[in-house]
Amino acid sequence: MIQDSPLLDVNDLSVVLDSDHGLVHAVDALRLTIAEGKTFALVGESGCGKSMTALALLRLLPDAGRIVGGQTRLRDVDVNRLPEYEMRKVRGGKIGIIFQEPATSLNPVMRVGDQIVETIHTHTALRGSAAREKAIDWLRRVGIPEPERRIDDYPFQLSGGQKQRVMIAIALAAEPDVLIADEPTTALDVTIQAQVLNLLGDLQRELGMAMLLITHDLGVVRNMAHHVALMYAGQIVETAPADTFFNHPRHPYARLLFAALPGMDRRGEKLAAIPGTVPPLNQIFTGCRFADRCPAHQSICDAAPPPLIWTDAQHGVRCVRIDAIEASAAQDASGKEIVDAVHVPEPAPLVMPASASMPLLVVRDLKVYFPIRKGLLRRTVGVVKAVDGINFSLAAGRTLALVGESGCGKTTTGKALLRLLDGNADITGQATWEGRDLLSARPAALRTLRRDIQIIFQDPFASLNPRMRVGDILDEGLASLHPEQDLPERQTRVARLLDQVGLRKDAVNRYPHEFSGGQRQRIAIARALAVEPRLMVCDEPTSALDVSVQAQILNLLHDLQAELGMAYLFITHNFGVVEYLADDIAVMQGGRIVEAGSAEQVLRDARHDYTRKLLSAVPRFEASVA
Repeated sequence: MIQDSPLLDVNDLSVVLDSDHGLVHAVDALRLTIAEGKTFALVGESGCGKSMTALALLRLLPDAGRIVGGQTRLRDVDVNRLPEYEMRKVRGGKIGIIFQEPATSLNPVMRVGDQIVETIHTHTALRGSAAREKAIDWLRRVGIPEPERRIDDYPFQLSGGQKQRVMIAIALAAEPDVLIADEPTTALDVTIQAQVLNLLGDLQRELGMAMLLITHDLGVVRNMAHHVALMYAGQIVETAPADTFFNHPRHPYARLLFAALPGMDRRGEKLAAIPGTVPPLNQIFTGCRFADRCPAHQSICDAAPPPLIWTDAQHGVRCVRIDAIEASAAQDASGKEIVDAVHVPEPAPLVMPASASMPLLVVRDLKVYFPIRKGLLRRTVGVVKAVDGINFSLAAGRTLALVGESGCGKTTTGKALLRLLDGNADITGQATWEGRDLLSARPAALRTLRRDIQIIFQDPFASLNPRMRVGDILDEGLASLHPEQDLPERQTRVARLLDQVGLRKDAVNRYPHEFSGGQRQRIAIARALAVEPRLMVCDEPTSALDVSVQAQILNLLHDLQAELGMAYLFITHNFGVVEYLADDIAVMQGGRIVEAGSAEQVLRDARHDYTRKLLSAVPRFEASVA
């Protein structure tokens, strides 16, 4: 793990959090070293300590958190020992950070340009028009269209992906020595993702910038990282150079992650979802933390906490059985034993219902125009044609993937169908559900329709009530739309939903802010599934999920489709998910559908140049588990 010319050196970093359930050991004796111009990727399940590590490096821990051990050396300075006034110079100036959730990181009452200029003023000598021009340049470099105009927009005027790009511009504005990128491309479509990753790579070469990349997207890691560390339950369980990690993963957890990746080659079968959840960290572990979920578990795994065993100078694995597992596999020429030990035996085929002859949802010439108002009287001076005359249909038991760049109208389409834009946009055209008109339905009829149609929003933090406990959030929809169910029946349903999306039962009594971004997304998915709708509008439902939980959710969606004939309008930029799940694909650009067809046809023989551009930007890798 040691590299030449270390710029950031973290040694035995330990972080604890005070909670109502005892002391939580969020990060346990973490070590990592990043050299100038190199990228170190930290990957692992939601809740394993990745984001807490990032906050600890910048001393931005919540009030309940504190660093209880270790050093964080930036060049030769231990930033853990700096007084707060000196630490303010480090944040943004020496170490920048791209936060996971731009909607909560951007100030909602400040123009985005002012937020970028604020960083430039704080950490550089630029002032006035020069600072504003620098901010415009950064907006242009991260792919914001019309930066001269959008610099004066507020965050609410931007799409989710555009807000993420602004967050990246703020983090890079002072050209820091180290960039902590916490899920930097989660909300971005593949073309902007490729653009941003190329930009980060260019800046590394230009400035010698080191990067700590925190992500669940293994495709991004494969294309960006020089070194990879896999975290689980607050510990690093495997660390290796990127090529070694992807070509020869050794820890059972790493192998299971690769087996959980969706793709065209796994259509028609269940993904290898890892059972269970990350164990609570308010306990003293007496053995391996992954033991309860590991198919290769034996009694020796419970004897003592396993150390990080170094197989060579740069490859460490926290597993006492790894040699025995690999020796058993070597005795079998087919390698079947190792596959059975740490993957899944023969994934069960998915039996899909026959598609209905008549579509459930029919959309014809749908247009959604937002008025542009200016002046004291707020006169309408123009319109934004967010959706400009699109047509599609969706039958029971089918999945239509709606793909395209951020701002192309995908999310607007979904919200318009659920009548969530009434009063804010001019909506014309026709959208029918089983012959009933969605766009003109009165409130009583619309309430009935919402039993059949639900939505998973892109931003779980903004869509979950922060003042309600999770149990109440999940029960709210059931009580409203299924009043025939009594309280015990609803409570049983809530407990089953939490288990289905991979959350522990104690989540019912906690608030949304107590969960990580990925865990909040699972809560949002459970809420939408609670009333068992017949159509789900899924707006980036897996964008904030790690690989193993994504597999669990995709299996769940497949099961519900098979059992109930549920239809999905799947809005996403994750082409791995599209390849695995979609029956049909519609590609949107500038508010219009430019190509549509079966998934097989669009993915293998794209006809439109824009579709080809999207597919060419998808980060891919071929991982080996030999």
